[in-house]
Amino acid sequence: MNNKTTVFSAVLYASLLTFILFVVYVLYINQEVLYTAHDRSEFIIGAPFFNSLMSKPFGLMQYVGAYLTQFFYHPVLGAGMLVITWIAIFFVGTKAFRLQGSASALMLLPVACLLTSVVDLGYWIYISPIRGYWFSQSVGYLVMLLLVWAARNTSRKWHICWYILGFCLYPVLGWFALLFILGLAVVEKITWRESLGLALLIFTACIWHGLLYSNQKFDDVVLAGLPRFETTLDRGEHLTLPFWILAAVSVLIPLCKRYLARWFVPVLCTVAAIIFTSSLMFHDKNYIEEMHMVRCAFDDNWKEVLDMAEENKKPTTTMIFLKNIALMNEGGLLERSFKMGNESFKLNKSDSLHVSLLSIASPLVYYNYGMMNEAIRLNFENSIQTGFSPFYLKMLSRCALAKGDQKLVDRYTTLLHHHPFYENWQPAKVAENVNELQKCYPDELTGVENSDSYIVNTICLWHKSDSKQASEQALFYSMIRRDAPCFWSSLRKYLKMHEDDIFPLHAQEAYILFMDRAPEEKRMMIPVEEDVYNRYKQFSETLARLVKPGKTFGHVAEEMRKDWSDTYWWYYFFERTVYFTNDRIDNEVAS
Repeated sequence: MNNKTTVFSAVLYASLLTFILFVVYVLYINQEVLYTAHDRSEFIIGAPFFNSLMSKPFGLMQYVGAYLTQFFYHPVLGAGMLVITWIAIFFVGTKAFRLQGSASALMLLPVACLLTSVVDLGYWIYISPIRGYWFSQSVGYLVMLLLVWAARNTSRKWHICWYILGFCLYPVLGWFALLFILGLAVVEKITWRESLGLALLIFTACIWHGLLYSNQKFDDVVLAGLPRFETTLDRGEHLTLPFWILAAVSVLIPLCKRYLARWFVPVLCTVAAIIFTSSLMFHDKNYIEEMHMVRCAFDDNWKEVLDMAEENKKPTTTMIFLKNIALMNEGGLLERSFKMGNESFKLNKSDSLHVSLLSIASPLVYYNYGMMNEAIRLNFENSIQTGFSPFYLKMLSRCALAKGDQKLVDRYTTLLHHHPFYENWQPAKVAENVNELQKCYPDELTGVENSDSYIVNTICLWHKSDSKQASEQALFYSMIRRDAPCFWSSLRKYLKMHEDDIFPLHAQEAYILFMDRAPEEKRMMIPVEEDVYNRYKQFSETLARLVKPGKTFGHVAEEMRKDWSDTYWWYYFFERTVYFTNDRIDNEVAS
């Protein structure tokens, strides 16, 4: 008998250790996600924010969750607090459901559901309007288990009081209050008096909607606090799955525990938990690197941005823009940009989510190009949907400083100073490039489109500015657009503003290409390096040889990628961008 008990214990502890190591691994590879969660999560000390949450059911849990989320500023610290919460859930759950021995491993399943809810969001992290999401569900579930534990340790005659208490706690615990009532009814055979309390479960939302939340939509009161991922354009119903499974497991555990006190149960629970989390976790290399690149760009750590861009072979649009901003600040934009590549790849999204540069980093991009009014407007638009998080407050502070409005700087930094880790935060000094480009951009808002093409088209108009930095940007983005008239105007201004500078490599490549495509037009004659010109002739010969009837555009591009993707010529003909359709590019190749 002792040997059998020892085996049971060994299997249980080995399974628990395996799951703990898995949790640590998952949180470790998602450190940037946790930091971004804090950076994009709203928490403002003061009555307005507190009252706005308390006016809704489950608001207190959201407030607590929003506060605790700020500890992800140090991902290890925030992750440690999550793990402590889940450990508490495991031990309280074993007491509440009276699980012993191998059956206690069943509590790994609720923990796996909560872990999955933290790492399965994907790009919803940028647009989700749910306040305090990262901790509120774990804290709410822990409180629910504490109530079940307390109720089961009181006399049965008082259980009707616990049902009523669960009803009264609905404004605080939301759907967890209903789960408490249902769970208590399952773990104990209810009497006819307790069935009256259970009836409250059906009418709870209706009663509270009439008593306290008549100003809220009824749909927002039903199952309050159960995360719903909805915007005007998107729905993420699959993200609610971990919470439905959490509820189902919480009801089934007390019903099935007597049949599951077997030695292999811990192994099954561990395997099931790991498979469940792994299958739903959103983990993509670009998703993580994009977050880190945005973080480095905000800190003006341009060398790190370039190091990441050098290593990444399939960057997103956001990464391309940040790479080119880094080259603007570090130097070498027209010498290195096309060598590093300007082909952007689609986001690896698990659904049809409408997320782009706009939600990820557009205020930061606009700021670095000196478009302050656009950056400020985007900050406010995004903040209205997702909240005035540290990211947006910091961006607003930097924009206000760039515009010379110290009162606004003080207002935004004061809000930030109430955050646990921003007590002494101040915006960084405005870079010279930002100040210079700000003078080139009109003071008024000139459009309402917030896309990468809008940024490109706007900067192309800077060729009339008497600024060295602006002339370089205008020339570069005219090349990105493949716009010949704009290129020639920008090139004239660039050469005028950079008389003593060396003619950059990519500008030479573009000059040779546009001259070759329209030789009948009178253009300025500029000397170019013989090696560059000879290489263009080789490119043209190779292109003419490979383009054949029936051969697709993609095949030609791939065959030439190895030898020519470091040139502007390859970009001009082959790189996929939002500015031209594939049909137009195919026609140009054929011509």
